[in-house]
Amino acid sequence: MICTSRLTTTLLLSGYFILAGATGLISSAAAATSTHTAHANQVAIETALQFAYAISKGDRVTFGRLDFACQYRLISESTAAVTTYPAETDPSYTQCWQEMTDKYAHTLKRTDLGMDVLWPSAGPLAFFGDDLPDLPVSAFVMEAIGISPPGSGVHLTVTNSRKIPDGTFRIKPQGKVIGVPAILIDITVAYKDPLTSPVTYAPGNTHWESTVKRPRRALRSVGTQWVVLTDLKKHGFPGNTAVFHRPVRTKPETLGMPADIIPFTTETSHALPDSLVWWGPDDQPGTLTAATARAATFPQLSDRIALLNRILMIDPRHIDALTVLTRHLYTELIEEARTRVKLSIKDQALALAVSEFYWNIYAAGTRFDLSYTMDMGGFSQPTPADLLYRMLPAMETLLKTQPRQLENRFRLGIAYRWNNDQRPMITTFESLVADIPEHRKTPRAEILLQLAWSRINKVAWNRILHDPESSQAYADAEAAFALAELPLDKFLAEYTMAYSMIFMPDYGDKTKMLRHLTEAKHWFHQIPGNTEAVWRYFLHTERLKPVLDADPLFRTILPSRDKGLE
Repeated sequence: MICTSRLTTTLLLSGYFILAGATGLISSAAAATSTHTAHANQVAIETALQFAYAISKGDRVTFGRLDFACQYRLISESTAAVTTYPAETDPSYTQCWQEMTDKYAHTLKRTDLGMDVLWPSAGPLAFFGDDLPDLPVSAFVMEAIGISPPGSGVHLTVTNSRKIPDGTFRIKPQGKVIGVPAILIDITVAYKDPLTSPVTYAPGNTHWESTVKRPRRALRSVGTQWVVLTDLKKHGFPGNTAVFHRPVRTKPETLGMPADIIPFTTETSHALPDSLVWWGPDDQPGTLTAATARAATFPQLSDRIALLNRILMIDPRHIDALTVLTRHLYTELIEEARTRVKLSIKDQALALAVSEFYWNIYAAGTRFDLSYTMDMGGFSQPTPADLLYRMLPAMETLLKTQPRQLENRFRLGIAYRWNNDQRPMITTFESLVADIPEHRKTPRAEILLQLAWSRINKVAWNRILHDPESSQAYADAEAAFALAELPLDKFLAEYTMAYSMIFMPDYGDKTKMLRHLTEAKHWFHQIPGNTEAVWRYFLHTERLKPVLDADPLFRTILPSRDKGLE
Protein backbone atom coordinates (compact mmCIF):
# COMPACT_ATOMS: atom_id res chain seq x y z
CA MET A 1 0.00 0.00 0.00
CA ILE A 2 2.83 2.29 0.91
CA CYS A 3 4.58 1.66 -2.41
CA THR A 4 1.39 2.21 -4.29
CA SER A 5 0.79 5.49 -2.48
CA ARG A 6 4.32 6.68 -3.18
CA LEU A 7 3.94 5.80 -6.84
CA THR A 8 0.69 7.70 -7.04
CA THR A 9 2.22 10.72 -5.36
CA THR A 10 5.22 10.59 -7.67
CA LEU A 11 3.00 10.45 -10.74
CA LEU A 12 0.88 13.33 -9.53
CA LEU A 13 3.91 15.46 -8.82
CA SER A 14 5.37 14.61 -12.19
CA GLY A 15 2.13 15.62 -13.87
CA TYR A 16 2.12 18.88 -11.97
CA PHE A 17 5.63 19.78 -13.08
CA ILE A 18 4.86 18.81 -16.67
CA LEU A 19 1.71 20.95 -16.60
CA ALA A 20 3.56 23.80 -15.00
CA GLY A 21 6.26 23.59 -17.65
CA ALA A 22 3.70 23.56 -20.44
CA THR A 23 1.90 26.59 -18.95
CA GLY A 24 5.18 28.42 -18.78
CA LEU A 25 5.85 27.67 -22.42
CA ILE A 26 2.38 28.88 -23.40
CA SER A 27 2.81 32.10 -21.38
CA SER A 28 6.18 32.75 -23.00
CA ALA A 29 4.73 32.16 -26.45
CA ALA A 30 1.81 34.50 -25.70
CA ALA A 31 4.18 37.13 -24.42
CA ALA A 32 6.32 36.78 -27.52
CA THR A 33 3.25 37.05 -29.74
CA SER A 34 2.06 40.14 -27.85
CA THR A 35 5.48 41.74 -28.18
CA HIS A 36 5.58 40.97 -31.87
CA THR A 37 2.07 42.41 -32.36
CA ALA A 38 2.96 45.56 -30.43
CA HIS A 39 6.12 45.98 -32.52
CA ALA A 40 4.20 45.41 -35.75
CA ASN A 41 1.60 47.96 -34.69
CA GLN A 42 4.27 50.49 -33.83
CA VAL A 43 5.97 50.01 -37.20
CA ALA A 44 2.62 50.38 -38.95
CA ILE A 45 1.85 53.54 -36.98
CA GLU A 46 5.20 55.08 -37.89
CA THR A 47 4.65 54.14 -41.53
CA ALA A 48 1.19 55.73 -41.63
CA LEU A 49 2.41 58.93 -39.97
CA GLN A 50 5.46 59.19 -42.20
CA PHE A 51 3.29 58.59 -45.25
CA ALA A 52 0.69 61.22 -44.28
CA TYR A 53 3.28 63.85 -43.37
CA ALA A 54 5.11 63.19 -46.64
CA ILE A 55 1.91 64.05 -48.52
CA SER A 56 1.36 67.23 -46.50
CA LYS A 57 4.92 68.41 -47.18
CA GLY A 58 5.00 67.47 -50.86
CA ASP A 59 7.69 64.81 -50.31
CA ARG A 60 7.18 62.76 -53.48
CA VAL A 61 10.00 60.31 -52.84
CA THR A 62 8.90 59.26 -49.35
CA PHE A 63 5.32 59.06 -50.54
CA GLY A 64 6.26 56.85 -53.48
CA ARG A 65 8.36 54.53 -51.33
CA LEU A 66 5.56 54.00 -48.82
CA ASP A 67 2.64 53.80 -51.24
CA PHE A 68 1.55 50.20 -51.92
CA ALA A 69 0.36 50.93 -55.46
CA CYS A 70 3.74 52.45 -56.39
CA GLN A 71 5.70 49.54 -54.91
CA TYR A 72 3.38 46.98 -56.49
CA ARG A 73 3.74 48.49 -59.94
CA LEU A 74 7.50 48.52 -59.49
CA ILE A 75 7.79 44.78 -58.78
CA SER A 76 4.96 43.55 -61.02
CA GLU A 77 6.38 45.29 -64.09
CA SER A 78 9.98 44.26 -63.43
CA THR A 79 11.43 41.08 -64.95
CA ALA A 80 14.13 40.88 -62.27
CA ALA A 81 14.02 40.92 -58.49
CA VAL A 82 13.74 44.41 -57.00
CA THR A 83 15.85 44.78 -53.88
CA THR A 84 16.13 48.56 -53.58
CA TYR A 85 13.99 51.60 -54.26
CA PRO A 86 14.54 53.62 -57.44
CA ALA A 87 16.82 56.65 -57.21
CA GLU A 88 15.26 59.86 -55.91
CA THR A 89 15.35 61.31 -59.43
CA ASP A 90 13.35 58.43 -60.90
CA PRO A 91 10.26 59.71 -62.77
CA SER A 92 8.07 57.01 -61.19
CA TYR A 93 7.75 59.12 -58.04
CA THR A 94 6.30 62.04 -59.98
CA GLN A 95 3.95 59.69 -61.82
CA CYS A 96 2.67 58.17 -58.57
CA TRP A 97 2.24 61.63 -57.04
CA GLN A 98 0.28 62.87 -60.04
CA GLU A 99 -2.04 59.86 -59.94
CA MET A 100 -2.75 60.62 -56.28
CA THR A 101 -3.39 64.36 -56.69
CA ASP A 102 -5.63 63.79 -59.70
CA LYS A 103 -8.10 62.05 -57.40
CA TYR A 104 -8.78 65.19 -55.37
CA ALA A 105 -7.80 67.93 -57.82
CA HIS A 106 -11.46 68.97 -58.17
CA THR A 107 -11.55 69.99 -54.50
CA LEU A 108 -9.08 72.79 -55.31
CA LYS A 109 -11.09 74.27 -58.19
CA ARG A 110 -12.49 77.57 -57.01
CA THR A 111 -16.17 78.13 -57.71
CA ASP A 112 -16.80 81.17 -55.52
CA LEU A 113 -18.26 84.10 -57.43
CA GLY A 114 -18.94 87.72 -56.66
CA MET A 115 -18.68 88.44 -52.96
CA ASP A 116 -18.65 84.75 -51.91
CA VAL A 117 -14.88 84.49 -52.25
CA LEU A 118 -13.12 82.83 -49.30
CA TRP A 119 -9.66 83.31 -47.86
CA PRO A 120 -7.10 82.49 -49.06
CA SER A 121 -8.49 84.49 -51.95
CA ALA A 122 -5.65 83.92 -54.42
CA GLY A 123 -4.01 80.76 -53.04
CA PRO A 124 -5.24 77.17 -52.85
CA LEU A 125 -8.53 76.56 -51.06
CA ALA A 126 -9.55 73.00 -50.30
CA PHE A 127 -13.33 72.58 -50.44
CA PHE A 128 -14.80 69.19 -49.55
CA GLY A 129 -18.33 69.03 -50.94
CA ASP A 130 -20.97 66.34 -51.13
CA ASP A 131 -18.41 63.75 -52.22
CA LEU A 132 -16.46 64.05 -48.97
CA PRO A 133 -17.04 60.40 -47.94
CA ASP A 134 -15.67 59.22 -51.29
CA LEU A 135 -12.51 61.32 -51.31
CA PRO A 136 -9.13 59.58 -50.99
CA VAL A 137 -7.75 59.98 -47.50
CA SER A 138 -4.75 61.86 -48.93
CA ALA A 139 -7.08 64.80 -49.69
CA PHE A 140 -7.28 65.62 -45.99
CA VAL A 141 -3.51 66.03 -45.67
CA MET A 142 -2.83 67.46 -49.12
CA GLU A 143 0.16 69.72 -49.64
CA ALA A 144 -2.03 72.70 -50.49
CA ILE A 145 -3.58 72.88 -47.01
CA GLY A 146 -2.16 75.62 -44.87
CA ILE A 147 0.82 76.54 -47.01
CA SER A 148 -0.24 80.18 -47.47
CA PRO A 149 0.91 82.44 -44.61
CA PRO A 150 -0.02 82.32 -41.83
CA GLY A 151 -0.92 78.67 -42.48
CA SER A 152 0.92 76.06 -40.48
CA GLY A 153 -0.15 72.76 -42.02
CA VAL A 154 -1.61 69.78 -40.22
CA HIS A 155 -1.11 67.95 -36.94
CA LEU A 156 -1.62 64.16 -36.81
CA THR A 157 -2.63 62.19 -33.72
CA VAL A 158 -2.92 58.40 -33.65
CA THR A 159 -6.02 57.38 -31.69
CA ASN A 160 -6.12 53.62 -32.30
CA SER A 161 -4.49 50.72 -34.14
CA ARG A 162 -5.73 47.20 -34.65
CA LYS A 163 -5.06 44.16 -36.78
CA ILE A 164 -7.57 43.29 -39.47
CA PRO A 165 -7.74 40.23 -41.74
CA ASP A 166 -4.77 39.83 -44.07
CA GLY A 167 -4.67 41.77 -47.30
CA THR A 168 -4.47 39.53 -50.36
CA PHE A 169 -3.24 40.02 -53.91
CA ARG A 170 -1.42 38.38 -56.82
CA ILE A 171 1.79 39.84 -58.17
CA LYS A 172 1.48 38.22 -61.60
CA PRO A 173 -1.68 37.31 -63.52
CA GLN A 174 -2.71 33.74 -62.73
CA GLY A 175 -0.07 33.79 -59.99
CA LYS A 176 -0.36 32.61 -56.43
CA VAL A 177 -2.57 34.63 -54.09
CA ILE A 178 -0.43 36.17 -51.36
CA GLY A 179 -1.65 37.17 -47.95
CA VAL A 180 0.14 39.80 -45.83
CA PRO A 181 -0.70 41.21 -42.38
CA ALA A 182 -2.87 44.31 -42.44
CA ILE A 183 -3.16 46.87 -39.66
CA LEU A 184 -5.73 49.66 -39.47
CA ILE A 185 -4.46 52.96 -38.02
CA ASP A 186 -6.90 55.65 -36.84
CA ILE A 187 -5.44 59.16 -37.15
CA THR A 188 -7.08 62.46 -36.29
CA VAL A 189 -6.03 65.18 -38.72
CA ALA A 190 -6.13 68.59 -37.03
CA TYR A 191 -5.70 71.86 -38.89
CA LYS A 192 -3.73 74.42 -36.94
CA ASP A 193 -4.95 77.58 -38.65
CA PRO A 194 -8.66 78.45 -38.97
CA LEU A 195 -7.90 80.93 -41.77
CA THR A 196 -6.45 78.37 -44.20
CA SER A 197 -8.09 75.11 -43.15
CA PRO A 198 -10.31 73.20 -45.59
CA VAL A 199 -13.97 74.12 -46.01
CA THR A 200 -17.06 71.92 -46.09
CA TYR A 201 -20.79 72.48 -46.24
CA ALA A 202 -22.29 73.11 -42.84
CA PRO A 203 -23.69 69.96 -41.22
CA GLY A 204 -27.34 69.19 -41.84
CA ASN A 205 -27.47 70.94 -45.21
CA THR A 206 -28.80 68.79 -48.01
CA HIS A 207 -28.22 69.49 -51.68
CA TRP A 208 -31.52 70.32 -53.36
CA GLU A 209 -32.11 71.32 -56.95
CA SER A 210 -32.28 75.03 -56.14
CA THR A 211 -30.13 78.12 -56.30
CA VAL A 212 -30.07 78.58 -52.53
CA LYS A 213 -26.48 78.90 -51.37
CA ARG A 214 -25.67 76.41 -48.63
CA PRO A 215 -23.72 77.69 -45.62
CA ARG A 216 -20.11 76.61 -45.33
CA ARG A 217 -17.87 75.86 -42.35
CA ALA A 218 -14.13 75.82 -41.75
CA LEU A 219 -12.94 72.32 -40.84
CA ARG A 220 -10.95 72.02 -37.62
CA SER A 221 -10.28 68.28 -37.56
CA VAL A 222 -11.38 65.03 -39.15
CA GLY A 223 -10.90 61.39 -38.22
CA THR A 224 -9.22 59.18 -40.80
CA GLN A 225 -8.20 55.55 -41.08
CA TRP A 226 -5.20 54.17 -42.95
CA VAL A 227 -4.56 50.55 -43.96
CA VAL A 228 -0.91 49.52 -43.59
CA LEU A 229 0.35 46.25 -45.10
CA THR A 230 3.44 44.63 -43.55
CA ASP A 231 5.89 41.76 -44.18
CA LEU A 232 6.15 42.70 -47.86
CA LYS A 233 9.89 42.14 -48.34
CA LYS A 234 9.53 38.37 -48.35
CA HIS A 235 7.31 38.76 -51.41
CA GLY A 236 9.79 40.78 -53.42
CA PHE A 237 8.89 44.34 -52.37
CA PRO A 238 11.79 46.76 -51.80
CA GLY A 239 10.23 47.91 -48.51
CA ASN A 240 8.64 45.88 -45.75
CA THR A 241 5.64 48.16 -45.12
CA ALA A 242 3.35 50.20 -47.35
CA VAL A 243 0.10 52.12 -47.03
CA PHE A 244 -2.87 50.89 -49.02
CA HIS A 245 -3.98 54.35 -50.06
CA ARG A 246 -5.64 53.56 -53.37
CA PRO A 247 -6.19 50.32 -55.30
CA VAL A 248 -3.83 49.34 -58.09
CA ARG A 249 -5.17 49.92 -61.58
CA THR A 250 -5.80 46.56 -63.21
CA LYS A 251 -7.45 45.21 -66.33
CA PRO A 252 -9.71 42.17 -66.45
CA GLU A 253 -7.91 39.04 -67.61
CA THR A 254 -10.97 38.03 -69.61
CA LEU A 255 -13.16 40.47 -71.52
CA GLY A 256 -16.41 41.06 -69.68
CA MET A 257 -15.06 39.84 -66.33
CA PRO A 258 -14.35 42.13 -63.38
CA ALA A 259 -10.77 43.23 -62.80
CA ASP A 260 -8.86 42.03 -59.74
CA ILE A 261 -9.03 44.22 -56.67
CA ILE A 262 -5.41 44.70 -55.64
CA PRO A 263 -5.02 44.47 -52.77
CA PHE A 264 -8.20 43.06 -51.31
CA THR A 265 -8.78 44.15 -47.69
CA THR A 266 -11.77 44.24 -45.38
CA GLU A 267 -11.11 47.95 -44.70
CA THR A 268 -9.94 50.86 -46.86
CA SER A 269 -8.16 54.13 -46.18
CA HIS A 270 -10.72 56.92 -45.93
CA ALA A 271 -12.08 59.77 -43.82
CA LEU A 272 -14.78 59.14 -41.22
CA PRO A 273 -17.65 61.54 -42.08
CA ASP A 274 -19.14 61.44 -38.57
CA SER A 275 -15.84 62.63 -37.10
CA LEU A 276 -15.81 66.13 -38.60
CA VAL A 277 -15.25 69.02 -36.18
CA TRP A 278 -15.49 72.65 -37.30
CA TRP A 279 -13.87 75.83 -36.04
CA GLY A 280 -16.07 77.86 -33.71
CA PRO A 281 -16.03 81.42 -32.32
CA ASP A 282 -14.32 80.42 -29.06
CA ASP A 283 -11.48 78.36 -30.55
CA GLN A 284 -9.09 81.14 -31.59
CA PRO A 285 -10.83 84.49 -30.95
CA GLY A 286 -7.53 86.37 -30.93
CA THR A 287 -6.72 85.10 -34.42
CA LEU A 288 -10.08 86.31 -35.74
CA THR A 289 -9.69 89.76 -34.18
CA ALA A 290 -6.18 90.17 -35.60
CA ALA A 291 -7.34 88.96 -39.01
CA THR A 292 -10.16 91.53 -39.04
CA ALA A 293 -7.67 94.36 -38.52
CA ARG A 294 -5.44 92.86 -41.19
CA ALA A 295 -8.28 92.56 -43.69
CA ALA A 296 -9.06 96.27 -43.44
CA THR A 297 -5.56 97.10 -44.75
CA PHE A 298 -5.69 95.06 -47.96
CA PRO A 299 -5.70 97.23 -51.10
CA GLN A 300 -7.82 94.79 -53.12
CA LEU A 301 -11.51 94.52 -52.26
CA SER A 302 -11.58 90.80 -53.11
CA ASP A 303 -8.85 90.10 -50.54
CA ARG A 304 -10.66 92.12 -47.89
CA ILE A 305 -13.97 90.39 -48.49
CA ALA A 306 -12.36 86.93 -48.69
CA LEU A 307 -10.71 87.22 -45.28
CA LEU A 308 -13.79 88.78 -43.67
CA ASN A 309 -15.96 86.03 -45.15
CA ARG A 310 -13.63 83.44 -43.64
CA ILE A 311 -13.86 85.12 -40.22
CA LEU A 312 -17.65 85.32 -40.40
CA MET A 313 -17.86 81.70 -41.52
CA ILE A 314 -16.22 80.78 -38.21
CA ASP A 315 -18.03 83.40 -36.11
CA PRO A 316 -21.11 84.76 -37.94
CA ARG A 317 -21.70 87.32 -35.16
CA HIS A 318 -18.17 88.74 -35.01
CA ILE A 319 -18.96 92.41 -34.46
CA ASP A 320 -15.68 93.85 -35.74
CA ALA A 321 -15.74 91.74 -38.91
CA LEU A 322 -19.38 92.61 -39.60
CA THR A 323 -18.64 96.30 -39.10
CA VAL A 324 -15.59 96.30 -41.38
CA LEU A 325 -17.37 94.22 -44.04
CA THR A 326 -20.48 96.40 -44.22
CA ARG A 327 -18.51 99.65 -44.27
CA HIS A 328 -16.25 98.49 -47.07
CA LEU A 329 -19.10 97.16 -49.18
CA TYR A 330 -21.08 100.35 -48.70
CA THR A 331 -18.03 102.42 -49.60
CA GLU A 332 -17.52 100.33 -52.72
CA LEU A 333 -21.11 100.99 -53.82
CA ILE A 334 -20.56 104.70 -53.27
CA GLU A 335 -17.35 104.57 -55.31
CA GLU A 336 -19.17 102.72 -58.10
CA ALA A 337 -21.77 105.50 -58.21
CA ARG A 338 -19.04 108.16 -58.40
CA THR A 339 -17.54 106.34 -61.37
CA ARG A 340 -20.87 106.33 -63.14
CA VAL A 341 -21.83 109.93 -62.36
CA LYS A 342 -18.47 111.18 -63.68
CA LEU A 343 -18.50 114.44 -61.75
CA SER A 344 -15.54 116.03 -60.05
CA ILE A 345 -16.75 117.00 -56.57
CA LYS A 346 -14.22 118.25 -54.06
CA ASP A 347 -16.52 118.37 -51.03
CA GLN A 348 -16.81 114.86 -49.56
CA ALA A 349 -20.24 115.40 -48.03
CA LEU A 350 -21.69 116.63 -51.32
CA ALA A 351 -19.97 113.81 -53.21
CA LEU A 352 -21.55 111.26 -50.84
CA ALA A 353 -24.99 112.84 -51.27
CA VAL A 354 -24.67 112.68 -55.07
CA SER A 355 -23.62 109.01 -55.00
CA GLU A 356 -26.48 108.01 -52.70
CA PHE A 357 -28.86 110.04 -54.87
CA TYR A 358 -27.64 108.15 -57.94
CA TRP A 359 -28.60 104.78 -56.44
CA ASN A 360 -31.91 106.20 -55.13
CA ILE A 361 -32.97 107.12 -58.66
CA TYR A 362 -31.50 103.97 -60.22
CA ALA A 363 -33.18 101.69 -57.65
CA ALA A 364 -36.62 103.07 -58.56
CA GLY A 365 -35.95 102.80 -62.28
CA THR A 366 -33.75 100.46 -64.32
CA ARG A 367 -32.20 98.70 -61.29
CA PHE A 368 -30.68 95.98 -63.55
CA ASP A 369 -27.26 96.19 -61.90
CA LEU A 370 -28.88 96.07 -58.46
CA SER A 371 -30.77 92.90 -59.34
CA TYR A 372 -28.41 90.69 -61.37
CA THR A 373 -25.39 89.23 -59.67
CA MET A 374 -22.22 88.07 -61.40
CA ASP A 375 -23.40 84.47 -61.78
CA MET A 376 -27.01 85.36 -62.68
CA GLY A 377 -25.95 87.66 -65.48
CA GLY A 378 -22.94 85.65 -66.61
CA PHE A 379 -20.57 88.55 -66.00
CA SER A 380 -16.82 88.32 -65.54
CA GLN A 381 -16.73 90.77 -62.62
CA PRO A 382 -18.88 91.31 -59.51
CA THR A 383 -21.84 93.64 -59.99
CA PRO A 384 -23.37 96.17 -57.58
CA ALA A 385 -25.96 93.48 -56.82
CA ASP A 386 -23.17 91.22 -55.52
CA LEU A 387 -22.11 93.98 -53.15
CA LEU A 388 -25.66 94.70 -52.07
CA TYR A 389 -26.67 91.08 -51.51
CA ARG A 390 -23.57 90.41 -49.40
CA MET A 391 -23.95 93.64 -47.46
CA LEU A 392 -27.62 93.26 -46.46
CA PRO A 393 -27.43 90.04 -44.40
CA ALA A 394 -24.27 91.28 -42.70
CA MET A 395 -26.02 94.52 -41.76
CA GLU A 396 -29.02 92.59 -40.46
CA THR A 397 -26.80 90.39 -38.31
CA LEU A 398 -25.01 93.46 -37.00
CA LEU A 399 -28.39 94.97 -36.15
CA LYS A 400 -29.19 91.93 -34.00
CA THR A 401 -25.86 92.07 -32.18
CA GLN A 402 -25.53 95.85 -31.96
CA PRO A 403 -29.05 97.34 -32.14
CA ARG A 404 -27.84 100.71 -30.86
CA GLN A 405 -25.23 101.16 -33.60
CA LEU A 406 -26.95 104.00 -35.43
CA GLU A 407 -24.57 104.14 -38.39
CA ASN A 408 -25.40 100.56 -39.33
CA ARG A 409 -29.16 101.12 -38.96
CA PHE A 410 -28.91 104.27 -41.07
CA ARG A 411 -27.08 102.48 -43.89
CA LEU A 412 -29.28 99.40 -43.57
CA GLY A 413 -32.33 101.56 -44.29
CA ILE A 414 -30.60 102.93 -47.40
CA ALA A 415 -29.59 99.42 -48.49
CA TYR A 416 -33.20 98.25 -48.09
CA ARG A 417 -34.23 101.10 -50.40
CA TRP A 418 -31.67 100.17 -53.04
CA ASN A 419 -32.83 96.56 -52.77
CA ASN A 420 -36.46 97.69 -53.11
CA ASP A 421 -37.48 96.13 -49.77
CA GLN A 422 -40.35 98.53 -49.47
CA ARG A 423 -41.62 98.00 -45.96
CA PRO A 424 -38.24 97.72 -44.20
CA MET A 425 -36.83 100.77 -46.03
CA ILE A 426 -39.56 102.86 -44.38
CA THR A 427 -39.86 101.24 -40.94
CA THR A 428 -36.10 101.30 -40.40
CA PHE A 429 -36.00 105.09 -40.65
CA GLU A 430 -39.25 105.50 -38.71
CA SER A 431 -37.64 103.65 -35.81
CA LEU A 432 -34.52 105.81 -36.12
CA VAL A 433 -36.60 108.99 -35.97
CA ALA A 434 -38.21 107.69 -32.79
CA ASP A 435 -34.81 106.89 -31.23
CA ILE A 436 -33.04 110.19 -31.99
CA PRO A 437 -33.72 112.95 -29.42
CA GLU A 438 -35.24 116.13 -30.81
CA HIS A 439 -32.33 118.27 -29.63
CA ARG A 440 -30.02 116.39 -32.05
CA LYS A 441 -31.24 118.41 -34.97
CA THR A 442 -28.76 117.46 -37.69
CA PRO A 443 -29.07 113.65 -37.28
CA ARG A 444 -32.87 113.88 -37.12
CA ALA A 445 -32.94 116.06 -40.24
CA GLU A 446 -30.81 113.58 -42.18
CA ILE A 447 -32.90 110.60 -41.05
CA LEU A 448 -36.13 112.40 -42.00
CA LEU A 449 -34.68 113.04 -45.46
CA GLN A 450 -33.82 109.36 -45.85
CA LEU A 451 -37.32 108.43 -44.71
CA ALA A 452 -38.77 110.79 -47.31
CA TRP A 453 -36.71 109.17 -50.07
CA SER A 454 -37.81 105.69 -49.00
CA ARG A 455 -41.44 106.81 -49.37
CA ILE A 456 -40.68 108.42 -52.74
CA ASN A 457 -38.98 105.28 -54.05
CA LYS A 458 -41.91 103.14 -52.98
CA VAL A 459 -44.32 105.32 -54.97
CA ALA A 460 -41.97 105.64 -57.95
CA TRP A 461 -41.44 101.90 -58.25
CA ASN A 462 -45.07 100.89 -57.76
CA ARG A 463 -46.21 103.47 -60.33
CA ILE A 464 -49.19 104.27 -58.13
CA LEU A 465 -49.45 108.00 -58.56
CA HIS A 466 -51.22 110.08 -55.94
CA ASP A 467 -50.14 107.57 -53.31
CA PRO A 468 -50.47 109.13 -49.81
CA GLU A 469 -46.80 108.29 -49.26
CA SER A 470 -45.95 111.22 -51.57
CA SER A 471 -47.62 113.69 -49.24
CA GLN A 472 -45.98 112.03 -46.25
CA ALA A 473 -42.60 112.25 -47.97
CA TYR A 474 -43.20 115.98 -48.48
CA ALA A 475 -44.05 116.35 -44.80
CA ASP A 476 -40.90 114.46 -43.75
CA ALA A 477 -38.74 116.71 -45.95
CA GLU A 478 -40.48 119.79 -44.58
CA ALA A 479 -39.77 118.65 -41.02
CA ALA A 480 -36.16 117.99 -42.02
CA PHE A 481 -35.78 121.54 -43.35
CA ALA A 482 -37.05 122.95 -40.06
CA LEU A 483 -34.31 121.05 -38.21
CA ALA A 484 -31.51 121.38 -40.78
CA GLU A 485 -28.43 123.30 -39.72
CA LEU A 486 -26.15 122.59 -42.69
CA PRO A 487 -26.54 124.09 -46.19
CA LEU A 488 -26.35 120.61 -47.71
CA ASP A 489 -29.26 119.36 -45.59
CA LYS A 490 -31.31 122.49 -46.33
CA PHE A 491 -30.69 122.05 -50.06
CA LEU A 492 -31.66 118.36 -49.95
CA ALA A 493 -34.80 119.14 -47.95
CA GLU A 494 -36.03 121.76 -50.44
CA TYR A 495 -35.12 119.54 -53.38
CA THR A 496 -36.87 116.51 -51.84
CA MET A 497 -40.06 118.50 -51.29
CA ALA A 498 -40.05 119.55 -54.94
CA TYR A 499 -39.28 116.01 -56.13
CA SER A 500 -42.07 114.46 -54.06
CA MET A 501 -44.56 116.77 -55.81
CA ILE A 502 -43.94 114.94 -59.12
CA PHE A 503 -46.23 112.17 -57.87
CA MET A 504 -49.00 114.48 -56.67
CA PRO A 505 -52.09 115.41 -58.77
CA ASP A 506 -50.93 117.55 -61.70
CA TYR A 507 -47.51 117.75 -60.04
CA GLY A 508 -49.13 119.65 -57.20
CA ASP A 509 -48.75 123.40 -57.33
CA LYS A 510 -46.10 124.18 -59.97
CA THR A 511 -45.51 127.59 -58.48
CA LYS A 512 -44.87 125.91 -55.16
CA MET A 513 -42.52 123.43 -56.82
CA LEU A 514 -40.62 126.29 -58.43
CA ARG A 515 -40.32 127.99 -55.04
CA HIS A 516 -38.79 124.88 -53.52
CA LEU A 517 -36.36 124.45 -56.40
CA THR A 518 -35.41 128.12 -56.21
CA GLU A 519 -34.70 127.76 -52.50
CA ALA A 520 -32.83 124.55 -53.22
CA LYS A 521 -30.65 126.40 -55.70
CA HIS A 522 -29.98 129.11 -53.12
CA TRP A 523 -28.82 126.60 -50.52
CA PHE A 524 -26.93 124.61 -53.10
CA HIS A 525 -24.69 127.58 -53.77
CA GLN A 526 -23.85 127.71 -50.05
CA ILE A 527 -22.38 124.19 -50.18
CA PRO A 528 -18.58 124.04 -50.45
CA GLY A 529 -17.43 122.61 -53.76
CA ASN A 530 -20.72 123.26 -55.59
CA THR A 531 -20.58 123.44 -59.38
CA GLU A 532 -23.08 124.05 -62.13
CA ALA A 533 -22.47 120.50 -63.38
CA VAL A 534 -23.65 119.05 -60.08
CA TRP A 535 -26.74 121.31 -60.05
CA ARG A 536 -27.54 120.19 -63.58
CA TYR A 537 -27.20 116.57 -62.48
CA PHE A 538 -29.92 116.97 -59.85
CA LEU A 539 -32.26 118.63 -62.36
CA HIS A 540 -31.70 116.05 -65.10
CA THR A 541 -33.12 113.01 -63.34
CA GLU A 542 -35.41 110.88 -65.51
CA ARG A 543 -38.61 112.00 -63.75
CA LEU A 544 -37.86 115.62 -62.88
CA LYS A 545 -36.34 116.76 -66.18
CA PRO A 546 -39.49 116.16 -68.30
CA VAL A 547 -41.52 118.23 -65.84
CA LEU A 548 -39.06 121.12 -65.96
CA ASP A 549 -38.68 120.97 -69.73
CA ALA A 550 -42.44 121.02 -70.28
CA ASP A 551 -43.11 124.37 -68.60
CA PRO A 552 -41.21 127.67 -69.22
CA LEU A 553 -42.03 128.55 -65.63
CA PHE A 554 -38.97 126.60 -64.50
CA ARG A 555 -36.54 128.30 -66.84
CA THR A 556 -35.18 130.53 -64.09
CA ILE A 557 -33.71 127.63 -62.13
CA LEU A 558 -32.20 125.79 -65.12
CA PRO A 559 -28.42 125.77 -65.60
CA SER A 560 -27.14 128.48 -67.98
CA ARG A 561 -26.15 125.94 -70.64
CA ASP A 562 -29.69 124.56 -70.73
CA LYS A 563 -31.12 128.05 -71.11
CA GLY A 564 -28.90 128.68 -74.09
CA LEU A 565 -30.27 125.60 -75.83
CA GLU A 566 -33.87 126.75 -75.61
